[in-house]
Amino acid sequence: MHKKAAKAFVLYVLFCAFTGAWMIDVAAQRQTAKKPAKKTQPATVTELARLREEFVKATREYKASLEKLLAIYEGSVTKAEEKLKLSQKLLAEGLIAKAQVEENERALAAAKETVAQTRRQMTGADEQIAGVLVETAADEQISKDLRLSKQRLVRTAAFTRFNGGSGWNLSDAWKIQRFFSDTFKRELPIAVFGQGAIHDRWRLDHHNAMDIQLHPDGVEGRALLDFLQKNGIPYLAFRSAIPGTATGPHIHIGRPSHRY
Repeated sequence: MHKKAAKAFVLYVLFCAFTGAWMIDVAAQRQTAKKPAKKTQPATVTELARLREEFVKATREYKASLEKLLAIYEGSVTKAEEKLKLSQKLLAEGLIAKAQVEENERALAAAKETVAQTRRQMTGADEQIAGVLVETAADEQISKDLRLSKQRLVRTAAFTRFNGGSGWNLSDAWKIQRFFSDTFKRELPIAVFGQGAIHDRWRLDHHNAMDIQLHPDGVEGRALLDFLQKNGIPYLAFRSAIPGTATGPHIHIGRPSHRY
């Protein structure tokens, strides 16, 4: 009896082990059969980027419609030229009055002006698209340059940025003005104090910043930048114009102006 019980117990253990291994294998197969996880979707495009894309798309469609109209208008010019030539010939033969020829001349001039105006509109569309693309590229380049460096001071060919401290406020501008007037015996050449018309046009938030009309590589410009760095005052020093961002060389004192 003891032998039979022992044999039964061994068979039971083997059965449990086999059953457990089978269940683990089935679970593994089910795990393998699961669909692979979806890749993380890219970050949502910003509202400004979306609006720019829509603007470029609409402008390109507008230009395409102008191209179709241009072909029609150019055909009208050809017909008007032929009509004028015929009327001039008839006038020479004394078959029509001069007034008819003059009317055909005016019609031809109007047709040519329509063609010229359409071409100007197409050129304007190209310029608008180019402006948006340049502005987008400038924003992306600045963002890229600033992301690549974790240092407080960032230098590129077009500009230098100093992150400074966190306590800057436009109400502290008097400190900078006093330093400049004490050092150079003249007023600080402030081009824009706070928000300006150009910043409204470019949709830049410039309320807590001021632009100084100095070249950052000049004597006064270098002295000013040195003072700003020593006092932890943030700035952006532009050495050249950047479409949609800077009209020319100047020193922007304060945090970078974000677009809205």
